[in-house]
Amino acid sequence: MKAIAELLLAAALLGGCGGRTRSAQQVETPPEPKHYTYTVRNTYPHSTQSYTQGLQFANGELWEGTGQLGQSLLRRTELATDRSQVVARLPRSEFGEGITLLDGKVYQLTWQSNKAYVWDASTGAKLREYRYPGEGWGLTTDGKMLYMSDGSEYIHTVDPESFKRLKSTAVTLAGAPVGMLNELEWIDGRIWANVYVTDQIVIINPATGVVEGVVDLTGLLPEEEVGPETDVLNGIAYDQAGGRIFVTGKNWDKIFEIEIHER
Repeated sequence: MKAIAELLLAAALLGGCGGRTRSAQQVETPPEPKHYTYTVRNTYPHSTQSYTQGLQFANGELWEGTGQLGQSLLRRTELATDRSQVVARLPRSEFGEGITLLDGKVYQLTWQSNKAYVWDASTGAKLREYRYPGEGWGLTTDGKMLYMSDGSEYIHTVDPESFKRLKSTAVTLAGAPVGMLNELEWIDGRIWANVYVTDQIVIINPATGVVEGVVDLTGLLPEEEVGPETDVLNGIAYDQAGGRIFVTGKNWDKIFEIEIHER
């Protein structure tokens, strides 16, 4: 699979400028993102029944939201043993998506039901339910606001008290829009996003939407561990205190702790 950067650059070249030419003085060269590879620092067990849609590390535990109709839930897990506790279950008619924790609450999206649930992180009790337009994909927070993806090239800044969208920021790589933004994670002032059906994570400046880095995780899950139910890379969590980055995929048998290196 080509790196997402190559695909987007090719699309931008094919799209051109609608048949018009522009002088060199009129053309602004978009910034070139940094490109990263990875080293696996550690591995942890992960349930192959877990269709990972959202992942977050908080207070020593890994929180996970899963998808699929009739199987969507919110759970927290002891990382080293994969011992899990189901915190909440979604209605069987709803397909769970991204999650994030903020101020003792867990926010959880649904794919096409136009609903976001707010759970008490301690008890699992449902506190609120919000409606929103379009699809729900990924969700993260900077500690104040929520940031939501919907499968398009936009990341929406959302008020956690009302779930109203305050603004929408287009994500671009070398000037071309980056769609299919899936699971999100806030890491050191940047939004990391899985690009659906690829092995790439893009690192986004939340103020501008510009992709500043591309992490290529090709080959992360060994071929011998790919089974009939194994699906795509999806799931990023960050241990801020320990500086650890965790990634996994839908129905993968492992969670990987990685370190990235610029190429």
